[in-house]
Order: sequence, then structure tokens, then C-alpha cells
Amino acid sequence: MFIDEVEIQVRGGDGGDGCVSFHREKYRPLGGPDGGDGGRGGSVILRASDSVNTLVEYTRKTRFRAGKGGNGSGNNRHGADGKDLVLDVPVGTQVRDEAGRLLADLSHPGQEVVVARGGRGGRGNASFATPARRAPDFAERGEKGEEKRIRLELKLLADVGVVGLPNAGKSTLISRLSAARPRIADYPFTTLEPALGTVRVDEERSFVIADLPGLIRGAHEGRGLGLRFLRHVERTAVLLHLVDVSEAALEPPAAALEAVLEELAAYSPRLLQRPQLLAASKVDVVYRPHLEEAREEARRRKWKFFPISAVTGQGLPELVGSLCELVEERRKGSGFPESGERVVYAYDPRRERGFRVVREEGYYRVLGEAVEGLVRRLDLERPQALAYVQSRLRRMGVEEELLRQGAREGDTVVIGDYVFDFLPES
Repeated sequence: MFIDEVEIQVRGGDGGDGCVSFHREKYRPLGGPDGGDGGRGGSVILRASDSVNTLVEYTRKTRFRAGKGGNGSGNNRHGADGKDLVLDVPVGTQVRDEAGRLLADLSHPGQEVVVARGGRGGRGNASFATPARRAPDFAERGEKGEEKRIRLELKLLADVGVVGLPNAGKSTLISRLSAARPRIADYPFTTLEPALGTVRVDEERSFVIADLPGLIRGAHEGRGLGLRFLRHVERTAVLLHLVDVSEAALEPPAAALEAVLEELAAYSPRLLQRPQLLAASKVDVVYRPHLEEAREEARRRKWKFFPISAVTGQGLPELVGSLCELVEERRKGSGFPESGERVVYAYDPRRERGFRVVREEGYYRVLGEAVEGLVRRLDLERPQALAYVQSRLRRMGVEEELLRQGAREGDTVVIGDYVFDFLPES
């Protein structure tokens, strides 16, 4: 079974908690704080692998979580880091967030991307010791790991993509040229999923050819197999157009070819910039007017033309040789075409400062991962921890921004799940 799109839930491991501990040893009454830091949580990593062909494994299990970090302990012992979780996906997998934004394009074997980072380990009380704070009685909690839902989309990485209307003979051609065995029958729409086959030219040369589901008009709008087909065409380096020149053809060659080209152009004009060839299939039962019409279309577009029969083998050696030459030229150049999508990062000056203050009805809310994480990681029931947080917020400029927006002593300030009375330093 071929699966080319799945959604999974991923979560990084939680960081371990820091430890509150004081060194106690005979004859050393002033040993001081020695609580160790918590370990970092493991991350969830996607890795492109040649050993995986489909995404079917991710339909059976859809939730993945990396290992947790260990807690710190006394005598300055740090917790162990959580184990990263590496998930292998096929080469050609694109990773998108819930909004459909492209996060990564894993187009090369071994390429990796972190999709859910592990939480940072909390600092133990030894990290908070200063000349003015010699016996800190607080430590940080570990951060929670990132959690998100992502979509994996597989775009096949093939050297040659065979395109054409349904029943053009694509599956029969692939089965003749390679060891691939797609389902074949004498009616339209038999190819419901792509199939890859390796064509061996000689001992040293080979290329990968893809039998792709047949197009119909309106495919770029999602009709028929629609976008699932076009997604795979996008990655092939060379396009082989196949038209049926038998009397039983669904459409004359010119109309069939024009229909396919219109759908390719409507989906992405970049597709028409690929090297292209035209092959007339089923010449063992040829209808001469169709053959001449196909030949004229190839001449008009300045494409190489090959009359072939997957049944008798006529014309196949010449076709394979020409495809191999084009593939080798493409490999020497830029390699596989990229998807054409760009990941755009927006500059937000508010994020550079680390926080922003929003005035709401009856209170002020401070937003930003830096400040929210600060109050979330510490036990504010401990006076020393509360004093430390207030000092840090002041140095970060939170107090200054609250005053600038009109906050007065005694006003309510909300940070994360915590509510504070605003007491500016006089």
C-alpha cells in the first residue's frame, strides 16, 4: 500500500528539574548549595532514509514522544539528557505545520530536521548562588518539550516521470523496463498509486522511473487523483509523455498531449521547463493517422520522438538510451528539481525584545516566552525565588514598559498563569 500523506503528533521530552540541596559533610558546616541541574529533554527528529519507501508506518502509530531529561541531585550531579527520537521517512518527504507552512524539505538521504525540541533542564540551586545570595533555597523546574501536529507529504524522487492520460500504457511500459509490477488492466484509472522502478542500462548506468497516476482535465483543481498525481510529477527531473496511437485511444494524440500539458502548466509552469520526450505507445496495434499526428506534435515542439511497443519491445532500447543521456546531464547539473517553495521568516522587533505588554480591561498582560518561561520554571511561593524573578523582570525592561503604558503601583499584572500586584522599584 502506498501512502503519500499523513498527520502525526510529535512531542519533545520534558527537561528534568533542578535540585535544591546543601552540602553536608562532617567538619564542613558551611558546605553551601550543591543542587545539580536537570537534563535536557530529547528532541523528535525526522531523517530522510533510502531504506524507507512509504509513510505507511505512520498510519499505524501517530503519536511520538522523545525521552525525558533526568532530575538533578545533590553533590552537583546533573540529570541525564533525554534520548532523542529519530523517525526515518522516505527521501522526498516535505514537513508542514498545521497551517500548511513548509517546515522542511527532506530531499537528500541523511538530511535531518528537528520537529519538536526537548525542554531545557532546570537549574539547580547551586547555579543561583551569588556573594549576596549564598544559600538559595530554590531551583528551576524543567521546561516542557515542544508539542505540535505536523503533516508529512511524500513527493517521489525519480529521474524520469512517465505522464499521460489514463490507459496510455504507462504501467505496461514500466513493467517492461524495470522490475516494478504495477497493477495493469484494460480500462481507465487502473493506476491508483505511483510505482517506482529501476531501469538498468548497463553494469554502471541506471536510473529510476516513476509510473504516475493518469491525469484528467481539472487535475490541478483536485479532480480525479488530481493534486496527488501532480505532487509527484513536481520532483521528477525528466518527463516522458506517453500517448496512445492505437485505434482504441481515448483521445487523439494532439488532444491528449495538450490536456496533460495544460494541467502541468496550471499546477506549476516550472514543470514545463524540464527536459521532455514524446513516446507513441502501442505501435503493435498502430492506427497510422494517430502515429503521424503524434510525430508531428513532437516535431512542432522540438522533442525527440519514439514509436514504441511495450509488448514487442520495439523502440525501447533507443528510448532507454535517450532517457539515460538526459538523466546523466541533469545529474551533472543541479540534480533533482526543488519544490519551488520558499520558507519565509518574518522579522518581528517585539520578539527581539523578548516580550510585549498588552493592556486589557482591568489589568496588564505581559506576553513572551522569555518572561512566561521565567515565572513558569520557578516556585514563586519561595520568597527568594520571587525576589529573583522580580529582579530579572526589572533587568529585562518589563517594569519600564509597564510604566510607559501607564501602570501604577497596585495595578494587576498577569504573566502566564500568575497574577502579580505591580510594585515598581522606587
